[in-house]
Amino acid sequence: MAFTLEFVKIFAYSAFLISPILASLSLVIIILGQIAAKIEGWKRGDALYWTFITATTVGYGDMRPTHHSSRLLSVFIAITGVIFTGMLVSIAIEATSHTFKIFANPDIIETIRSQLEPKQIVQK
Repeated sequence: MAFTLEFVKIFAYSAFLISPILASLSLVIIILGQIAAKIEGWKRGDALYWTFITATTVGYGDMRPTHHSSRLLSVFIAITGVIFTGMLVSIAIEATSHTFKIFANPDIIETIRSQLEPKQIVQK
């Protein structure tokens, strides 16, 4: 349980540090989605749903843009969403790495590291 709590603490602090970037990316995603919705004639709620389905690259296909300009916007929404998701994944990996450094036995880590390194092929 201590490992999990430490991970959550490090993850939350790291997310807090980059929250202005995450908030900016979210705002860009929402604005682009609302512009696409206006072009397509969608309701705001439907547009918000479609925007985050597109940004997370889930893409259920129940709603899709039909105009060229809103299709172009959907590409930018998806790219921005991938950047957003990548940042969160990066934070999670870093938090996990730091938590392991705190809680794991260095001898065990070295054993695992040596097993993961590629073996040297001896030429005869």
